[in-house]
Amino acid sequence: MALSLTDNVLAERFGPSEGTGLRVKQAALVVAGIAALALAAKVQLPMWPSPVPVTLGTFAVLGLGAAYGPRLGMLTILGYMLFGAVGADVFAGSASVHGLAYMMGSTGGYLLGYVLATLALGLAARAGWDRSVLKMAGAMLIGNALIYVPGAFWLHHVIVAGGLFHADKFASIWAQTMAWGVTPYLIGDAMKLALAALLLPALWKLVGRARA
Repeated sequence: MALSLTDNVLAERFGPSEGTGLRVKQAALVVAGIAALALAAKVQLPMWPSPVPVTLGTFAVLGLGAAYGPRLGMLTILGYMLFGAVGADVFAGSASVHGLAYMMGSTGGYLLGYVLATLALGLAARAGWDRSVLKMAGAMLIGNALIYVPGAFWLHHVIVAGGLFHADKFASIWAQTMAWGVTPYLIGDAMKLALAALLLPALWKLVGRARA
């Protein structure tokens, strides 16, 4: 389904809209977005035996993409990845393993998914989906799928390459992949999806009242 990319996103509804003021606002939003992503990644709950903890990272990524739009959202998420690549402790488990070594580990596919999801949510917001709860829920489902698919495929590769398959516990490598990297997170992500789907349209209503 084609998207008509004509609507403003939330980040464009306040502050300067042109010139130097706009550039300063955009720079401030990028810095704030990277900081928010880093903080959200540190709010986590271990899901043993999975190597991937439950975090607020997906909520922050999807919300940021929708609020910032595709261009500013991509600049922010790529800046976040760059900080992580050079060794900054911005990822869920990067306190002990840093930089590219962490990014190529079990969470690497999910980090790629973050980039894809940010772009998808930005495009959906640009099309006005963030003003409807149902459309926003659909956009969040797409975003979550874009995180899970590369995440699961990469985790499968890590299990195979690292000799981590537990044949005594799982019927297949894919069964272990799902148990480690997908199944434990479905309920939490569904809750985060519902929250984000309600939050963005509500923020648009607040913006509309403020400008009325």
